[in-house]
Amino acid sequence: MDITTQKPAAPPAPGPAAHPDAPAARGVTRPGDRIFLGLSRGSGIFVLVLMAAIAAFLTYRATLAISKDEANFFTSFEWNPSGVPPEFGIAVLAFGTVVSSIIAMVIAVPVAVAIALFITHYAPRRLGGPIGYVIDLLAAVPSIVYGLWGALVLVPHLDGLYGWLDDYLGWTGILEWNDGAPRSLFTVGILLAVMILPIITNVSREVFRQVPRMHEEAALALGATRWEVIRMSVLPFGRSGVISASMLGLGRALGETMAVAMVLSPSFTINASLLDPGGGTFAQNIASKFNEATEMGRDALIASGLVLFVITLLVNGAARLIIARRKEYSGANA
Repeated sequence: MDITTQKPAAPPAPGPAAHPDAPAARGVTRPGDRIFLGLSRGSGIFVLVLMAAIAAFLTYRATLAISKDEANFFTSFEWNPSGVPPEFGIAVLAFGTVVSSIIAMVIAVPVAVAIALFITHYAPRRLGGPIGYVIDLLAAVPSIVYGLWGALVLVPHLDGLYGWLDDYLGWTGILEWNDGAPRSLFTVGILLAVMILPIITNVSREVFRQVPRMHEEAALALGATRWEVIRMSVLPFGRSGVISASMLGLGRALGETMAVAMVLSPSFTINASLLDPGGGTFAQNIASKFNEATEMGRDALIASGLVLFVITLLVNGAARLIIARRKEYSGANA
């Protein structure tokens, strides 16, 4: 008779011992984690409450002003909140704010991205370091200094540029120059471009530095040129970061006050040409008229500030939507 021999079952392999300081799987157990969680949650809630308080204050004061406005608040070209009856509108301010910011972004974003790419992928280290340091210093220059430079240096030397634009692009009507003082929305856009250039450059530079080295080496191994490496690896990876940097710059452009007030010749008219003096922006109008405004005038200025607040929220929301659609290119998912 055959006797079948059965091997005893092997004992289960011991699992990794839990670290005595490791937090429990569910919940936070250590006091430091609980404190950090509370501070983080409280900070987030505080920001939301602060934004809601600002929105509520602006809405309340704006309602008081708009209820007494005898003109159309959104389409009127007049600003006389102290008149009898009060008449004021934001058509000129909205146009000037949006147009000057668009001009600034069109000029600044390509130049800033090009500078960031040059510092990170073209310039030798001994040259890229000093250039990056200078860019960092430009980001710390106060707005009033930019305004003085714009009024004393930029404005007197724009006649040549305005004349060139009039000669070659004046037929469009948008860039027609009538020999007026170069204190127009186009000048404001140039000044704002100079002001936001360091912000966009610095953020873009740091994003481009985070590109995984293996992505660039793989492209080079396939025979790509340096520009093809940037086009196929660096720019797709840093696209979300560049968008975020551009939104930071746009936020400063939308809310700039003193620098704009020092180079713009304000008037409540919308000119067909961007080179004609005149126009205005929300921030410039608030800064120049708040001190001498009556109570009704201040409420009207607060109402215009509410519109700027909403525009800023919409711009940031649009940027978040664009970034969300490009998650596959974000550094966190690389």
